[in-house]
Amino acid sequence: MQYLVFSLIGIVSGITSGLFGVGGGIIIVPALTFFLGVPIKTAIGTSLAIIVPTAIIGAAKHIQQGNIDWKIVLAIAPLAIAGGFAGAWLTQHIKPQLIQKGFAILMVYVGLRLFFK
Repeated sequence: MQYLVFSLIGIVSGITSGLFGVGGGIIIVPALTFFLGVPIKTAIGTSLAIIVPTAIIGAAKHIQQGNIDWKIVLAIAPLAIAGGFAGAWLTQHIKPQLIQKGFAILMVYVGLRLFFK
């Protein structure tokens, strides 16, 4: 049964990653915590490790289609990388419950903004 859940998480996160540019945080983290009981910090780290190859493959396909603005990539990527390091470091100092609640608030906020804008 666990392999079925892993497979479903993989296919849904892969499709949403390639289609919408999301998948790791929005699909994998909640699925791992809700369906498999994985602690939030482990789910976050696992999600990041999963999304790296997924992002590479998705980005490669978007490169073929001409869908990448390299000026934006070069402007945002350096600080996004630094922010990823800082965020991972912060997980050592924040209680898992607070991370989970913050994540939920962020997802609701982003969802409402996307829906009503």
